[in-house]
Amino acid sequence: MKKKNKVLLLGWDAADWKIIGPLLAKGQMPALKKLIDKGVYGNMATMNPPYSPMLWSTVATGKTPDKHGVLGFLELAPDLKGIRPVTASSRKSRALWNIFHNQGLKSNLVGWWPSFPAEPINGVVVTDKFQKVNINPNLKNPIVEGTIHPNDLVKDLHDLRVHPSEITEAHILPFIPKAGKIDQEKDQGLQTFAKVMAENVSLHNAATNLMRTTEWDFMAVYYDFIDHFCHAFMKFHPPKLPSIPQDLFEIYNDCIFSAYRFQDMMLGRMLDLVDNDTTVIVMSDHGYESGNKRILKMPKYQAAPALEHRQFGMFVAAGPNIKKNEKVFGLGLVDVTPTILHMFDLPVGKDMDGKIALDIFEDVKPPKFIDSWETIEGDFGENSKHEKNDQLNDQEAMQQLIDLGYIEAPDEKIEVSILKTKCDLKHNLARVYQGKKDYKNAKPILLELIQEKEPVDVIPYFMDLLSISLEEQEFDKAESYLNELRTRDKKFKINTYFSEAKILLSKNKVAKALELLTKAKNKKPNGEVWFQIGKIHMRLDHFENAKEAFENALKFEIDSAKYHQALAVTLIRTNQFEEAAEHALTAIELIKYFPEAHYTLGEALEKLGDKENAKKAYETAAALKPKTHHRAEKAIENINEALENPIVFKDKSNFKYRKDQIVIVSGLPRSGTSLMMQMLDKGGLEVLTDSNRKADKSNPKGYLEFEPVKTLHRDNSWLDKAQNKSLKVVAPLLKFLDPKYRYKVIFMNRDLNEVLKSQQKMIGKDVDTFPVKLFETYKKHLKQVEHWKDKEPSVELIYVDYKEALNNTSTTVKKVISFIGKAMNEEHMESCVDKTLYRNKS
Repeated sequence: MKKKNKVLLLGWDAADWKIIGPLLAKGQMPALKKLIDKGVYGNMATMNPPYSPMLWSTVATGKTPDKHGVLGFLELAPDLKGIRPVTASSRKSRALWNIFHNQGLKSNLVGWWPSFPAEPINGVVVTDKFQKVNINPNLKNPIVEGTIHPNDLVKDLHDLRVHPSEITEAHILPFIPKAGKIDQEKDQGLQTFAKVMAENVSLHNAATNLMRTTEWDFMAVYYDFIDHFCHAFMKFHPPKLPSIPQDLFEIYNDCIFSAYRFQDMMLGRMLDLVDNDTTVIVMSDHGYESGNKRILKMPKYQAAPALEHRQFGMFVAAGPNIKKNEKVFGLGLVDVTPTILHMFDLPVGKDMDGKIALDIFEDVKPPKFIDSWETIEGDFGENSKHEKNDQLNDQEAMQQLIDLGYIEAPDEKIEVSILKTKCDLKHNLARVYQGKKDYKNAKPILLELIQEKEPVDVIPYFMDLLSISLEEQEFDKAESYLNELRTRDKKFKINTYFSEAKILLSKNKVAKALELLTKAKNKKPNGEVWFQIGKIHMRLDHFENAKEAFENALKFEIDSAKYHQALAVTLIRTNQFEEAAEHALTAIELIKYFPEAHYTLGEALEKLGDKENAKKAYETAAALKPKTHHRAEKAIENINEALENPIVFKDKSNFKYRKDQIVIVSGLPRSGTSLMMQMLDKGGLEVLTDSNRKADKSNPKGYLEFEPVKTLHRDNSWLDKAQNKSLKVVAPLLKFLDPKYRYKVIFMNRDLNEVLKSQQKMIGKDVDTFPVKLFETYKKHLKQVEHWKDKEPSVELIYVDYKEALNNTSTTVKKVISFIGKAMNEEHMESCVDKTLYRNKS
């Protein structure tokens, strides 16, 4: 009998590749390395705001917080007369385990945040209240009703909890070898360590027990071990920050690495308990800043510690039908539920915001869809909507949120705490809409919130309205919000550099904006200020300065998709197309659904001549965003035309001398015709020229032109003077040659981008503004030349590539002499080439 596939989902809150990478390289996370080697790995994009209860509810539902309803760390009690740590009761959408219950599958859930009170699903739920105990070891810690489902498991699991007082030096010293030097009267580090360790080991004990003693199809376990260690000890992590005392740095500097190693040890035990038919997924909801952006003094506002949460978490998956040792791209938290449903061959709700991560599978099954799991009738193992209030009061959980800085201590007046919590929840909802760029829904909430009076701090609401106004380019509104912020009594220093700069730019005060940002950069350099400086330089067409600014931005945040995208655009403007394609691809790897990056990739690939893949990139950009649609459609149209009607350059020649032949040097302006005329002249073939046009900086060796050629379309009666000589005629005028003469045409070919750049530079126009219409006109001229030479019996024609003439001069000279059919001085012809004059390269 075939074994049934299972899925084990492990949540490592705040786990970050920046820390994991060095540990993997040293062999210090062997369990995760084992998974990566036999599976897939990549970034996991978080959402705004990056608050863990909201994010893990998104992981469980495939929906954004505005749909699933979990909007923060706190919620209002059902009677609206109190506040409490967030519970599963706030979740309005069905989670994976509810759907599996309905479909007859068994699920185990351990420590998920939030999962209390336990839902009566087919399987076992050990909620996020299980590990919370009173810090006083002398007090009893009964497991309250609703902590575990089914209730008859309470007795079996009760003693698996570890109390902080049970954490001994044997547990501490591997993490903090110099723990004996800590003054515990002043430094609470060991108490924090003991609490975090005890709680996570308690959950791990319960999880491994259930893995061994129960049957299950799906199991999800959540650990906050890394996140809580980061909040407590990241400030001591290497490299040492200037304001951190040396003695404390020496005591705590290895804590973060140790936390990751211990988390890996717990993973190793879990891998021992699963078979080869189990798909294991390890992921985090966001990363954690470990570099220069670490904050030592948190501003005093709601959930300020989340400022250190980085945009990308991590994702690893291995198991049946998962690709082996491959990197995957573009994953987001909303994609987890659809992907796991697909693993169980269940349909994905069309109302889910995520997509199935089909890229991770070796054999891809056709996806199934359903309008919504919310409207299906039946048993989904959900809680009754009527709860008891008294069982939900949790002072320990509340205190931990206060200690971590996610919430302020509740006001003594309960009505004040209720008001602040209501406002925070509304604000979080507005920020969710803002993160989705749904400003239509975000603005009314914020406009309502700014009407609040003391003790509510309305500054954050004005800041968000300012940001939205700038995004919507309503600069007058933005300025009014900025002025309002300036008049308010600030509880923390507000950084308004970027907002002020954007408003100045809207008034075309570019120099002032640049001055302001330069001052900000000199005061406290960071990625964003360099990015904004780069954007201004782009606006001024100072592309080298812009390139430098974007490169500096990436030094601060190497995994910022928008910085890579901006640098890619700049590199295209400086004709560095390969590098541009690399940075555009990196941006797409970081954020898969990034239309501007796909469009920029299309531009770079088109410049590199890879029209097929350029077309795909443009098509993706057009599909992802209406604003890029028109530009992308035009680019696709041009590529299709080029692919359907490619210009095929074929020589037409018998390589024989013709009596009284006229040797014509032709091509588009700035394609190398003057170079070829000089070669023929030095080689011994007489040139028909009046020398009216003198040498200049664009052509220091001279043009060798003949004035009457300009009016060839009106008068070609003088062409007999060109017999047995060479003459320069630009491509559009070839069709006006008198057919009674014999012509040998040497047609110079050069990359059209280079031709146009050279022309623009010569006539003093912006070399970085691409003349699309002229480009299309020249392509038509080249096609007309092909058609003309084939139909004219008196015309022979060879093509000479400009770069070939420069780099393989000897071969080019031999071809030209053979074509003309007369002996010429090869050495003198070759001496005409001066590669330093090849200045407008593509």
